[in-house]
Amino acid sequence: MNDAKMIGTVVGQGSVQAEWIDINSHMNVAYYVLAFDFGIDDLWTQFGITDDYLEHEKGSTFAVECHIEYKSELLLGDPYVITSQLLAYDEKRVHQFQRMYHAERKHLVATAEWMNLHVSLETRRVTPWPAKILESIGAFAATQHDQTRPEGLGKKMVVKKPLYTL
Repeated sequence: MNDAKMIGTVVGQGSVQAEWIDINSHMNVAYYVLAFDFGIDDLWTQFGITDDYLEHEKGSTFAVECHIEYKSELLLGDPYVITSQLLAYDEKRVHQFQRMYHAERKHLVATAEWMNLHVSLETRRVTPWPAKILESIGAFAATQHDQTRPEGLGKKMVVKKPLYTL
């Protein structure tokens, strides 16, 4: 599948490192999650969730759900770009959809759908976003009003014609 245009806002980029390569000579699944997580860190920085925020405000986010779909393999040294599309947010949550593209060929490599919660690091409980962070999330969302529902959003795993099913 070749995508002519990358969808979403660029939130990260990198290249496949030697230690990310598995026995199949391609990027191991765990490192797709890591690359997507680095993209989340970059997005959080745009929202104001920085090391300073964690230290002084004692707030952060926890991922509570993630679904990854692998579309194409990446090999050693391949450059990638991560984009994010905000799907929904409220006073305590962010639901986002990320896409990983091969940076040179521009084809879609993988997607990740996430639900993240804002938490107090002191109580380890879900807490509302501070007004300044909520405002930043809203400003980011306003830049994405023209985007459409991602293909694969909320996708279920199924075996179409199972020989066994629980």
